[in-house]
Amino acid sequence: MAGAFAAGINVRGLWKGERVGMGMEPNRCGWCLGDPVYLDYHDTEWGVPLHDDNKLFEFLVLEGAQAGLSWLTILKRREGYRRAFEGFDPRKVARFDGARVRKLLGDRGIIRNRLKVESAINNAKAFLRVQEEFGSFDDHIWRFVGGRPKRNSWTSMKQIPAKTPQSDALSADLKERGFTFVGSTICYAHMQATGMVNDHLVSCYRYGEVGR
Repeated sequence: MAGAFAAGINVRGLWKGERVGMGMEPNRCGWCLGDPVYLDYHDTEWGVPLHDDNKLFEFLVLEGAQAGLSWLTILKRREGYRRAFEGFDPRKVARFDGARVRKLLGDRGIIRNRLKVESAINNAKAFLRVQEEFGSFDDHIWRFVGGRPKRNSWTSMKQIPAKTPQSDALSADLKERGFTFVGSTICYAHMQATGMVNDHLVSCYRYGEVGR
């Protein structure tokens, strides 16, 4: 999950199905239980293959901000980030100057950490360079999984790695291109979030859906 394993979130296994009203809740990955924000993110976004550059940049910004924090903390500030970072438009973010950084550091809608804020601006510039070289960030990043989602077959949350050889390679590539806050664990969270890998448990109802 984007951010979950890096932040050490307590994983409780699968929801085997609890009666709600007249129906039954479906089986889900255990990390999303307990908060409606998590549930919605798990049910509608996590693991769905993304090929839109602005959305890919959004997850780079959010995952960089998450470092050392819980992913839920970031999700609850997502709209604050969307507003503060111009809808996650890398061209606009790349033009942020010192005055804009100072304004962001006073914005309670985001994580007010100078290194993370400056990293987002730096990464926007690096992102544009990748777009110029490859035509899109999407075309470049998906090469690390051969252009199609890697479908895993995990039966337990304990089996899911925090990083893989593919995320190691992606991290090394992005660092070489000047990106920051792109360690292998963050890169694997990005790969999970954007559907480059399907890490839903096989017993989760979303496992088959995101693979369609």
